[in-house]
Amino acid sequence: MKKSFLFACLTLALAAPSAWADSYADAGTSASAFLKINAGSPRAQALGNAYVSIADGPEALFWNPAGAASATTKEIQFAYLDYLQGYKARTLAYLQPMGKTIIGVTANYMDMDGFDYRDESGRIQPVVGKPVQNFVGSLSLARGFFNQGLQLGATAKYINEKLDTYRYTNVGFDVGAKARPWKWLGLGGAIVNIGDKDEMPRGWRAGADIDTKYWTLSGEYMKYRDDKGRYGVGLEVHIPEDLLQVARFDLRVGYYDRESTGYSDSENLKSLGLDSTSKVSFGFGIYSSELFGYGASIDYAVTPFGALGTSQQIAVSVQF
Repeated sequence: MKKSFLFACLTLALAAPSAWADSYADAGTSASAFLKINAGSPRAQALGNAYVSIADGPEALFWNPAGAASATTKEIQFAYLDYLQGYKARTLAYLQPMGKTIIGVTANYMDMDGFDYRDESGRIQPVVGKPVQNFVGSLSLARGFFNQGLQLGATAKYINEKLDTYRYTNVGFDVGAKARPWKWLGLGGAIVNIGDKDEMPRGWRAGADIDTKYWTLSGEYMKYRDDKGRYGVGLEVHIPEDLLQVARFDLRVGYYDRESTGYSDSENLKSLGLDSTSKVSFGFGIYSSELFGYGASIDYAVTPFGALGTSQQIAVSVQF
């Protein structure tokens, strides 16, 4: 009984934002809830998860594999996510052009520290090892058609999940597409976590964006089988590299239709009026095409989750 209780607590901790959706009948009925966390995609996090139609570079491998088709050089990215309740993720992604086809490889390792073990009386018990250790490795293929007007991609991923003494492995798949019928309008969609529906949170996402030289407005609707449909919107303001003469700078803000997660006791968030905000996210990106002869970028995102804490993510990538 104690192990069953612990397993339930660990699952809720990983799916913390969506676990508040207790009014939805299927909430929490899929395993591998961590697959819904946007590890490896600080830009997606900053834009309120409204990313499926603008996904590109290594980050696309975690969101919509079709976006990797726009790569023209080799690129490697490392991202670090400090999520909630001591949960952390480290991701590595690599893109390799092979003619018109792009090959992508990712590795995503996640664990949790500071989890309380308690007995039936509520007394804290000693922790042995790490109660949560998850790993996802993936291989993706993407290709563009009609002068990149249409992009298609697919991902196969190996999943290894550990919750306390429970461990299982699985295989899942993602497929995605992007289209740009006009230069200013983008469309995108993806089906993710295809496989055993009881072992993975299968879902789909669809979205669109309006893109100009100085700003991009994006929107997305997503639905996982164990949660109700949700939407996100994001705004990205661009300061082009040719204006700054050093690098391109992007400012980002997003809104995601998640459940309210209470009030934060952080004085910094209170001073900014964000102590009760769990739906708004922020971030920025810096890209230079001539850093020691290489292209390089850094992206950062932060999301206040009210009483649950604050999620932060940073990614560094290099093109060569």
